[in-house]
Amino acid sequence: MTGQSVAAAIRGAMLTADPAAKAMATRAVRRDWAAGKLAFVFDEAMPDEPARPSRPELLRPKAMPKRGRGGSERGRLALLHALAHIEFVAIDLALDAAGRFGGQRGPQFVSDWLDVAADEAMHFSLLARRLRTLDSDYGALPAHDGLWDAARETAHDLAARLAVVPMVLEARGLDVTPITIERFAAAGDHRSARILERILTDEIRHVRYGTTHFVKLCEERGESPPMFWKALVARHFRGAVKPPFNDSARRAAGLSYELMTGVV
Repeated sequence: MTGQSVAAAIRGAMLTADPAAKAMATRAVRRDWAAGKLAFVFDEAMPDEPARPSRPELLRPKAMPKRGRGGSERGRLALLHALAHIEFVAIDLALDAAGRFGGQRGPQFVSDWLDVAADEAMHFSLLARRLRTLDSDYGALPAHDGLWDAARETAHDLAARLAVVPMVLEARGLDVTPITIERFAAAGDHRSARILERILTDEIRHVRYGTTHFVKLCEERGESPPMFWKALVARHFRGAVKPPFNDSARRAAGLSYELMTGVV
C-alpha cells in the first residue's frame, strides 16, 4: 500500500536544512521507496534551491581561503571540511535528479538516484563524525557556494545534468581521491583514508549510473554519446575537463576513452 508520493518525500528531504536531519531524511526516503511505501507520483515540483543550514558560511570560489595540500593537521581539517561540504551538496544533487527527472524516466531511474542520495548522506555523516573526533565540526569553516550551480544550469535537461554532474564533477572525484587518500595515509590519518576509500568505491558506481543513463538517453535521441557529451559540457560546464585522469576507475564507471572521445 503506497501513501505519500515519492516527489513529496524527496522535496521534504531537500527542504530540510539541518545537516544531520537532511542525511537521516534522505536515507528514510530511500528506505520507504524500496519498501513500496511511496507512490510513483510526481505531484510536487523540486525546489530551485535546497534548504541550507546557517553554518557554514558560503563563499564564492574566488573568495575561498587557501587550505594547503593536507600535510598539516590544519590542512587536513580544512580538506575534510571541504569534502564534507561536497558530500552534503551531493545529497541534494542526487535527490533533485530523482525528483526532477524521475517522472519521465521511470522507477529504476528513481531507485538509482535515491541510492546515490543515500550513499552521499552516509558519506557526509562519516566525514562529519570524523570532524567531531578531531574537535571540529561541519560548519566550522567557510565552504564553496558554487556547487549548486551545476543543478541550476542543467535543471531544464536531463542529458545536460548527467553529462555535467556524474560524468564531469563526480568523475573528477575519481581522479583526485586516490591522491588525497595517499596524503592522509602518509600523515598517519588512516581513519580518514579509510573513509575516502569507501567514498571512492561508491563514487565509481555513481558515475556508472550516470554514464548508463546518459548512453541510454543518447540512443533514444539518436545522438552520438561522445559528440553529445562534448557539446553539453561545452555549453553547460564552466570549468575545464583536463588530466590527470584515473583511467582504471573511469573505465570501471563506464567512462571509457572511447565513450569520451569517440575514438576506438
